[in-house]
Amino acid sequence: GAFGSARAAGVPLLWQHGTGDVIGTVERLEEDARGLRVIGRVSARTAAGRQAARMLREKAVDGLSFGYRVREARGAGPRELLGLDLVEVSIVTHPMQPLARVIAVEDSSSSNFA
Repeated sequence: GAFGSARAAGVPLLWQHGTGDVIGTVERLEEDARGLRVIGRVSARTAAGRQAARMLREKAVDGLSFGYRVREARGAGPRELLGLDLVEVSIVTHPMQPLARVIAVEDSSSSNFA
């Protein structure tokens, strides 16, 4: 439930958490019992975007990672995250959460993923 109030508007899609490598946009976010579902569009306007789209289509990379700020938490070691502000979503080679994966890629002039 920590991402329950997250909205897609204004959340950039990055390549490997590189703040200078904006590769697209997050079009839709929704939290369900499994976690945060993200639908994004990779733009072919930049070299990083073209590289990311190609690697997604080839299944060479399929990790997702999220940059966030903690609004509310409880406990320590481990800390339970109760409220988060989503700052960015990244396509990554090695996600911290092993189950955070791209599960579908639509091929077009830019690549959509979910």
